[in-house]
Amino acid sequence: METSLHRAMKSMYAASDADTEVRLGDYRIDAIRGDELIEIQFASLSAIRPKIQALLKRHDVRIVKPIINRRRIVRQATAEGPVLGRRLSPKRGALLEIFDELIYFTRVFPHPRLTIEVPMVNVQHWRLPPDRRKRRRRGKDYKTKDYVLESIESTHELRTTADLLNLIGSDQLPHPFDTAQLAGHIECPRGTAQQIAYCLRQTGALDPCGKRGNAILYRAA
Repeated sequence: METSLHRAMKSMYAASDADTEVRLGDYRIDAIRGDELIEIQFASLSAIRPKIQALLKRHDVRIVKPIINRRRIVRQATAEGPVLGRRLSPKRGALLEIFDELIYFTRVFPHPRLTIEVPMVNVQHWRLPPDRRKRRRRGKDYKTKDYVLESIESTHELRTTADLLNLIGSDQLPHPFDTAQLAGHIECPRGTAQQIAYCLRQTGALDPCGKRGNAILYRAA
C-alpha cells in the first residue's frame, strides 16, 4: 500500500500531476520532470537495481532515497479512532545511512546519467496495535498505518565518487588512513567504517595502498 509520504514526494518532484505513475515500456516511473525520470525509493535500492540499469541505457535518472531524520509517533487504537498520543522518537537518522544502501548499488553508481538525491525528512509515523491473529514469537508491538511528510530538513545530491568522499570528510583524514581512523573520524563502530570503506572501494572512490599491521590503508582514488 502506498503511503501518504510517497504520494507527497511524487507530487513534489513531478512536473505536473499527469507526470506521475507514467508507463514507459516495461516499467512504471514514479515521476517525470523534463527529460529526467525520477524513482522515489523507500525500500532497498537493490530492489530497483535491474530497473535502473535498464533505464540508464537511454535516460537520465534521479533516484530519490529519503532518510528519516525525525519521526513523530502518532498512536491510534483503531484506524478510524481518535489519536491516543503523540511523541517524538528519540532516534535520529544520519546521512551516512545511505552507505547501507549503496553497498548493494556499486555496480550502478556512479553513472553519468544517474543522480542519487537524499532528502532528510521529518515524518509522522501513524501506528495501530499489532494484529494479534498473526502469531509471532518476536515482532513489532505496532502495525504501521501510514507515514506522513512533515518537512524536509535538508537534501543532498550524489553524482560522483567525489560526492561520496565528501560525505566522510576524506580531506580531514590522514593520508593514507585505515578503517579505525575512519571510524573515529565519523564516530561510528569499526564494522560500519569497514562497510563504508568497502563501498567506497567498490565504487572507485578509494584505492587500497598498503597495510599497517593487518589493517588495509586507503587513499582517495
